[in-house]
Amino acid sequence: MNFLAHIYLSFEDDEITIGNFIADSIRGNKYKHLPKKIQKGITLHRHIDTFTDAHKTVRKSTKKLHENYGHYSGVIVDIFYDHFLAKNWKNYSDTPLDEFVEKFYDLLEDNYLILPENTKRMMPYMIADNWILSYASLTGISKVLDGMNRRTKNRSKMNFAIVDLKEHYNEFEDEFTSFFEELTTFAKQKYTSLLEEE
Repeated sequence: MNFLAHIYLSFEDDEITIGNFIADSIRGNKYKHLPKKIQKGITLHRHIDTFTDAHKTVRKSTKKLHENYGHYSGVIVDIFYDHFLAKNWKNYSDTPLDEFVEKFYDLLEDNYLILPENTKRMMPYMIADNWILSYASLTGISKVLDGMNRRTKNRSKMNFAIVDLKEHYNEFEDEFTSFFEELTTFAKQKYTSLLEEE
């Protein structure tokens, strides 16, 4: 899953949110110096990713993209799913999306010193261009895909995936809705069990 889903699936727990957000920047077990609860957020992120990658509904989504985008298909589906979460946000939270995102940006700034270096470099651009809020629109998703394609030096061709999203929009949305209900239940159980550990 992408940024918004991981933040949402931290259940408004600040330290878990930080860990869940920075986890992709952490290799192996190089996080033992961080506060315990942030470590648990990193662990939660990894559980979420493992569950997602193995899920039959997610594989159904990625299969539609695999011919054109190969191993980038999973990354693209993560972005598509964040779009549907943002677009249908009112179904998942009573807090307006703009308020939720603003609170997250404030949390990042408050915890700046413990963020990994690449997260620190990315953060000003994320906040200035309001990446997460932009996921709700197709224009915003198109910009995200363009940016991801540039990061792969145009090898991924991810900038063309907006065409696939539009072509199979209802299918992708139905797959997201079905999957995300299961993922939320799974993540909540993992979150609860992690908090119970010493």
